[in-house]
Amino acid sequence: MGEIGVNAVQLHLDPLRTGDWSTKATVEALEAVGAKVVSGMMGMEAEDYSTLESIQATGGVRPDEHWETNLRAAHGNAAVARELGIDLVSLHAGFLPHDPSDPERPKLIKRLRELDEAFKAVGVRLAFETGQEDAATLLAVLEELGSENVGVNFDPANMILYAMGDPVESFERLAPHVMQVHIKDATKTLTPGTWGAEVPVGTGEVDWDGFFSVMQKTGLSVGMMIEREAGDDRAGDIKIARALVDEKTGAQA
Repeated sequence: MGEIGVNAVQLHLDPLRTGDWSTKATVEALEAVGAKVVSGMMGMEAEDYSTLESIQATGGVRPDEHWETNLRAAHGNAAVARELGIDLVSLHAGFLPHDPSDPERPKLIKRLRELDEAFKAVGVRLAFETGQEDAATLLAVLEELGSENVGVNFDPANMILYAMGDPVESFERLAPHVMQVHIKDATKTLTPGTWGAEVPVGTGEVDWDGFFSVMQKTGLSVGMMIEREAGDDRAGDIKIARALVDEKTGAQA
């Protein structure tokens, strides 16, 4: 954080919840470089991102064998978020069915409601990260949930990585529900059914002019969290992303 020069971070809460990281020491380390935690994220038990097929089977709230563990983790992460004084946590809901008649859908909706209740009880909003379903499916799920406490963490690169639609068109459709965005870029796969590639921001297939045009047109003012999960020079790549955001918005990332 100090090397990159940004002053806000979205923090993985699970290591704080489990005690692998000290919350006090983490906050002090960030404060030492002038940075603060502005949002959190949580993972789900035994998620396997090695292939699209594996994450579809193991991701989000879908696996029955891990649901009780994930719900307990959500309550624990909500407590960590309250301790940190942040009001937003994001997660992947996990390949929600598009068809309302899908037998899995009522169960998954019920589980998402329980997650919402866990965070809402301590004054924390919940954002589902885009990518594992298309915009139409996510909109329908949000409408069915009917909770003002639940929204979207929009990641344009994930729309490409998961082949779930055009990022800019999807962003415009979801904009009324967006609570945070990820600044991340990607290229499409050349082999259907496999991952695309995450690449430095500005070198992939996200139309950043179109992306920031949607933000301007809709008046969307939310946190822009730079995410870089690949590459050999992540700090350097994040600096490149920050420069692009500064250029497009005239504001500091």
